Amino acid sequence: QIQLVESGGDLVQPGGTLKLSCTASGFTPEHYAIGWFRQVPGKEREGLACVSSADTTTYFEDSVKGRVAISRDPSQTTVHLELNNLKPEDTAVYYCAAPRELWTLCRLWPRWYYYWGQGIQVTVSS
Repeated sequence: QIQLVESGGDLVQPGGTLKLSCTASGFTPEHYAIGWFRQVPGKEREGLACVSSADTTTYFEDSVKGRVAISRDPSQTTVHLELNNLKPEDTAVYYCAAPRELWTLCRLWPRWYYYWGQGIQVTVSS
């Protein structure tokens, strides 16, 4: 059974750094593209960053470009999202996701993805 679990979210101060982890089980993560998304109530889910299978390509949303990084750890079971210089508008529920197919490029479109984590709340506030 394929599962994705996000961790690392919590209350963060403005200007701080957020590091989220997406831990995968039930499949070999390096074979899959992984995307990070966020959503606030009443708005559509927004793609932030993604990495293609075998780390061939990364994409970043324009609104966070320059503040965001995505990486896989050497174990290949976890993909990290780092977001710097946090602002109150970064407050959201953050999700990681994987598509159904192996060996694909990544996209920042929610419809590209099939497997989703349960989401984790991040609140940026002093």
